[in-house]
Amino acid sequence: MGTPRTPAGRTPVQLAALTVGVVFLLVGVLGFVPGVTSDVDDLQFAGHQSDALLLGVFQVSILHNIVHLLFGIAGVVLARSWSGARNFLIGGGVVYLLLWIYGMLVGHDTAANFVPVNTADNWLHLVLGIGMVALGLLLSRRRVTTTP
Repeated sequence: MGTPRTPAGRTPVQLAALTVGVVFLLVGVLGFVPGVTSDVDDLQFAGHQSDALLLGVFQVSILHNIVHLLFGIAGVVLARSWSGARNFLIGGGVVYLLLWIYGMLVGHDTAANFVPVNTADNWLHLVLGIGMVALGLLLSRRRVTTTP
């Protein structure tokens, strides 16, 4: 018995990867929108000097926003296949867990904080990492073996 498909013909893991990818695209775009991102005039390409805050909480830079956009594109593209979706969620989740560790170890006001990340970003990265890995593992327990 294969994994059930949604009415659009996607498996649950593909739908999850697509949703996560679209959210990353949205976050990447919103990181450039005044009002949604405070102090957008202070947006730097990279580095901890960027004072722009997405939703007034998460420190962003042009590089940070570009990473969100690229991650979103990867999610949308990889969601086209079961294995791609699973790999995006699990691999991307691991990347976010590593980014959480990086953010916890690197000083906020150091050159090593080039993305940049603040405390709110760090904890969001932990939640994203755990959530993405969990979605990838839980939603891909049974691989599709037949097509409808």
